[in-house]
Amino acid sequence: MTAAPPTDEGWFVLHDFRTVDWDAWREAPDHERERAVDEGTQYLTRHEAVDDAGEGDSGVFSVLGHKADLLVLHFRPTLDQLSRAERRFEGTALSAFTDRATSYVSVTEISGYSTPEYFEDPESVDEGTRRYMEGKLTPEVPDDGYVSFYPMTKRRGETHNWYDLDLEERSDLMASHAETGKGYAGRINQVIASSVGLDDHEWGVTLFSDDPTDIKDIVYDMRFDDVSSKYSDFGEFYVGRRFPPADLGAYLAGEAVPTGDSEGGESHAHGGETDARGDTGDEHGRGDDSTGDGDDDSIRSELADLDIYAGQPHGEDVYATVLYSEADTDDLFSEVDGLRGNFDHYDTHEKTAVYEARGRDRNAVVSIWDTASAAETAAGFLSELPDVVSRAGEESGFGTMGMFYTVDPDYREEFHDTFDTVGEVLEGMEGHQDTDLLVNVEDENDMFISSQWDARENAMAFFRSEEFGETVEWGRDVLADRPRHVFLA
Repeated sequence: MTAAPPTDEGWFVLHDFRTVDWDAWREAPDHERERAVDEGTQYLTRHEAVDDAGEGDSGVFSVLGHKADLLVLHFRPTLDQLSRAERRFEGTALSAFTDRATSYVSVTEISGYSTPEYFEDPESVDEGTRRYMEGKLTPEVPDDGYVSFYPMTKRRGETHNWYDLDLEERSDLMASHAETGKGYAGRINQVIASSVGLDDHEWGVTLFSDDPTDIKDIVYDMRFDDVSSKYSDFGEFYVGRRFPPADLGAYLAGEAVPTGDSEGGESHAHGGETDARGDTGDEHGRGDDSTGDGDDDSIRSELADLDIYAGQPHGEDVYATVLYSEADTDDLFSEVDGLRGNFDHYDTHEKTAVYEARGRDRNAVVSIWDTASAAETAAGFLSELPDVVSRAGEESGFGTMGMFYTVDPDYREEFHDTFDTVGEVLEGMEGHQDTDLLVNVEDENDMFISSQWDARENAMAFFRSEEFGETVEWGRDVLADRPRHVFLA
């Protein structure tokens, strides 16, 4: 008998696929349809807010093709809570216009294939790895985007039998499989859930993405891994698009959903950030696209027109997430260094560093990524660092883009003095709240400036000022590299 890897389980999962009886819907009187929409909206809103359980998540999706019309997806800590959510839907007027096409029951799972030390010697695992593994067990549903669900089973044939392989060989195959998935970090969020003993297959795989072609690409690429081509069998695939409960009436009326009339994440009342962290699990290698409401684009355009980029390409597509912590600098760095080891596995990760403020008892943790969704996912990990007091963009007022400068060592002290001089100008600027110069604890020539204003107009008035223009011109001669002005995701 070959050895089985250890596993740990988290939230239970119900994929509830529904077809709509469109003939009955068209023939129903208006008051019945209105009641169905009202009760269906209330049900979905309450379950997305997790009023029924306190922990978990839910979401509703329009499903394409003949197999189903709707998917109601639930994550809950217990199977009993899933059962109650399932039966409560049947008590709504909406359920009378639907039939269950199929369903799938599973439980989120992590295994010892990729990180055996998590199970064998938990005390040796760094905090970042621990949070990463445990985060897979309590996933969230991204507030927007596409979903693909399919069940799968490891093959037990006469020629290829997964369960006849020894543990080391299975671990090697899974490690290779995970490497393929890492190329999609920031573009694909996934949830791996075991259904052994719970449903007809062995796992249920749920993929989330802002771009459905990324879903197609990751499944296609992974088909060429031995763990898929030789040792996996797949069930039916379902694809859909999330929409907010408030759009249920529009969906049933045949309109495009989401309509855009609801604020992103409005119905996702219990959660602050999308952090679906299962992106290197047993089958594949998480998020809303937090690019803002257009202010970032317009600000970058105006700054480019003012020629303050000092040679930076105008279209540099990197994103940063910045959090502030009052923890001891050395302790904070130790925690961040553990997380950074995990981040470095992903092609979309550019940099994560701790910056220490001058004259203030707080530090900034900056993580720069190629995509907004990857930066947002990283923020979910970083937000659990000790003594976090705020995140850039969450403080009152208007936060500008992060400004990063690599200074020629010969001009480092002069750069500090110049910042202090500019700081005196800032103190007299209308609408200015606070501006910090923070220094990378690993590289004293790497600086980060964070600036907070009452309003966008106040910040732009400073960027247009003669004093700022002179500072930019001076900076061309003292910087070792071009500055970076990046979106704060």
